[in-house]
Amino acid sequence: MKWSWKIAKVAGIGIYMHWTFLLILAWVAFATLQQGENLAAAAMSVGFILAIFACVVLHELGHALTARRFGIGTRDITLLPIGGVARLERMPRDPTQELLVAIAGPAVNVVIAAVLFVILAGASQLRMIHTMNLTSVNFLSQLMWVNVVLVVFNLLPAFPMDGGRVLRSLLARKMSYERATQAAANVGQAMAIMFGVLGFFVNWFLLFIAIFVYLGAGAEAQMVRTRSLFGGASVRDAMVTEFHRLVESDHLGRVIEELLAGAQQDFPVLSDGRVVGMLFRQDLIKALKEHGPDVTVGRVMSRPCEAVDVDERLEQTHRRMQEAGCSALPVVRDGRLVGLITIENILEWTMVNSALQQFREQKSLERQW
Repeated sequence: MKWSWKIAKVAGIGIYMHWTFLLILAWVAFATLQQGENLAAAAMSVGFILAIFACVVLHELGHALTARRFGIGTRDITLLPIGGVARLERMPRDPTQELLVAIAGPAVNVVIAAVLFVILAGASQLRMIHTMNLTSVNFLSQLMWVNVVLVVFNLLPAFPMDGGRVLRSLLARKMSYERATQAAANVGQAMAIMFGVLGFFVNWFLLFIAIFVYLGAGAEAQMVRTRSLFGGASVRDAMVTEFHRLVESDHLGRVIEELLAGAQQDFPVLSDGRVVGMLFRQDLIKALKEHGPDVTVGRVMSRPCEAVDVDERLEQTHRRMQEAGCSALPVVRDGRLVGLITIENILEWTMVNSALQQFREQKSLERQW
C-alpha cells in the first residue's frame, strides 16, 4: 500500500504502518492533554493504542499463518486507523479451510483476553475488570475488554468482517460458492441498514460502521462474481493478437502515427525479437512534451511491467496488472511475443462471457419449464 512504512517482519511477512496511523496517535495524545492530564498520562494513552494495534497485528497473523498451512501466502499486513489489513494472495475456496482461516483471527483475540484474565485473576485485580476509562491505572483490564470487543465485532456475520467469511463458509457447504457469497453479502447489507437506522437515534458512529459494512459486502460479492466469470480461462483466451510492435530505435514520430491510426494505446518494445519493455500512452505524451518526436523509444519506454506467459490464469494476470498499475502486458510463449493483454480487453472478455452465461442460464430455465 502506498505511503506505508515497513516497521517489522514476522514469519517472513512484512508489517507496514500507513502514515494515517500516526494521526490516531496524535489525536489520542492531544485529547488526553485537552482533558487536563499530564504528559505521562498522554504517553500512557498512546501506549494503550499501540498495545491494541499489537493485538490487531497478532489477529492478522492468525489469519496469515493459518492460510499458509493451506499453501496460501500473505503479501503483507498494514496498520490503518481503522485496524489491520492482511493481504492474502487469495481466500481458500474449500469451505472448511475458509472457516479455519476466518476464525483464526478472532481466536487469537480470545487467547489474548483469556491470558489477560488469568493474569488479572492471579494479581487479585478482578475488581478492576469492569472499568473502561483510558486514564485508569488498570491497563491490562482495559486491554482484555478491548480484545473481547474485537472478537464480538469481527464475528458479526457481515463482510468485510471475519464473521461474513465464516457465514459464507457455512453456507458454501449447502450451495455454490457464488450463491453463498451473495447470501452472506445480503445478510451483511441488511445488518448495515440496521446499523444506519440505529445510528440516527443511538450513536452517529454507527453510521460510519453501516457505510463500511454495506460497501464492503457489496465489494466482496462483486469480486466473487467477477472471479467466477474468469473460471479456468487463461491469458490466451483474452489476449489481443493483432497489434503493432516497436523496436528501441524507433522514433516517437512513428509511434504517433500508429497511435492515431488505430485503437492501440500501449506498445510492446522488442530487441532481437525479445520483449525489453513497454511504451505506454502516458509515457509517450510525457516524452513528447519533454523531448519532442525525434527521441527514440528505448530512451522513454517502461521496464517494470514483466511479460506474462500465454498459459497463465487470466484471473492471476488481471490481479497482477491491477497491483502493478499496468494497463497492458506483453504475452510471450517460450520467450517470444505472441500477444498483448490489456485491462480493457479483459473487461470486454468478462462482459462477453457474462452475457453468454446469462443466455445459458435463461435457456436452462426455459428447458426446465
